[in-house]
Amino acid sequence: MQKQKLLINGVRLKDELEKFANFGRTENNGVTRLSLSEEDRLVRAYFRTCCEELGLVVKIDDMGCMYATLEGTENKPPIVIGSHLDTVKKGGRFDGVLGVVAGLEVVRTLVENKIKPQIPITLVNFTNEEGARFEPSMMASGVISGKFEKTAMLNKVDSDGITFEQALNASGYAGASENRLKEASAFLELHIEQGPILEKESLSIGVVECVVGMVCYEIEIIGESDHAGTTPMNMRKDALFAANNLITEIRKRLGALDSELVYTVGRMNAFPNIHTVIPNKVVFSLESRHKNPEIIAQVEEIIQGIPNLSSLNEGCEVKTTKLWDRDTVWFEPEICNLLEQSAESLGYSNKRMVSGAGHDAQFVASFIPSAMVFVPSINGKSHCEEERTTWEDCEKGVNVLLDTVLTMLSK
Repeated sequence: MQKQKLLINGVRLKDELEKFANFGRTENNGVTRLSLSEEDRLVRAYFRTCCEELGLVVKIDDMGCMYATLEGTENKPPIVIGSHLDTVKKGGRFDGVLGVVAGLEVVRTLVENKIKPQIPITLVNFTNEEGARFEPSMMASGVISGKFEKTAMLNKVDSDGITFEQALNASGYAGASENRLKEASAFLELHIEQGPILEKESLSIGVVECVVGMVCYEIEIIGESDHAGTTPMNMRKDALFAANNLITEIRKRLGALDSELVYTVGRMNAFPNIHTVIPNKVVFSLESRHKNPEIIAQVEEIIQGIPNLSSLNEGCEVKTTKLWDRDTVWFEPEICNLLEQSAESLGYSNKRMVSGAGHDAQFVASFIPSAMVFVPSINGKSHCEEERTTWEDCEKGVNVLLDTVLTMLSK
């Protein structure tokens, strides 16, 4: 007869998530908790209290990241569980915080069952993952992993002219660099999917294999401004008509590459933006994401060839500028396998999948074996007050983490 699985307390998890949502809860049951704001300071204090009541030792690093450690019987690198507590403006109750509270619930379950882990377990709250107050996103994990330069990040300014360094010092969460996350046996991050795939396929668990690579370009089209009422159509150099032609062609060509490729024109500006004047300049962004670098290379080839599409440019000049890119980050296969095995052993429907959005785990993965678990987002909604994940799916996601941690501890 198979031994019954140890499970977390789903009611307690729900209650805790609602308590965390009270720090910045909006009128429409969302959350606004910008990094290092008063709401963030208060939720950090509450999180610290929860951890210390369990006997965890809490430390803060020089980027304000919080680490709460349950000591193990052996002095080995810890298993790290966590995510972030900051949100976007009028965000949801689950993005980021689910991963932090998940770690809290895993430790609570171990403590109440008097399970002393062989190796330490550390809970982490990364500072400024969202980048909603201070750009860029994933700021602290970026500094810790060496992706961002610390001084440059400290000088980042919010809309009120306050630097990140000033806000960090004012929050009381400016710690020491020696407290940074440096090594670990594994890093596990539970997160809502922020997309519609799991719900559409009626699945409860996504085992995330990678964060996909992406590339972002700016396309500039230069035409000529003339009077909208007196210039014949065949004598115009209309930059907006050219943009329309080119975007249609781009969509056709990118759409033929691969069914998993996603691409977006997210920003567009037309000049001089007067209804009686023919637009003389249009600038728009074009970003694309895919896990396969060969597909991304084909995307770039198509984008770089846009200036040569003379039959579509309405006589305008076209320039393409690469703004930035990132490579696909693959998570540790062994940990992905453990997560999948845990989901299967618990009887939860699941699939392997990729993340199109960025997460702290993608930076942490550069120096610690890492993996992620997704749970469904209702209607794919996230970064909005309508963001929802069922309590049952939240519970299942944390159970997968708990079971995986127990498996790691038994090895």
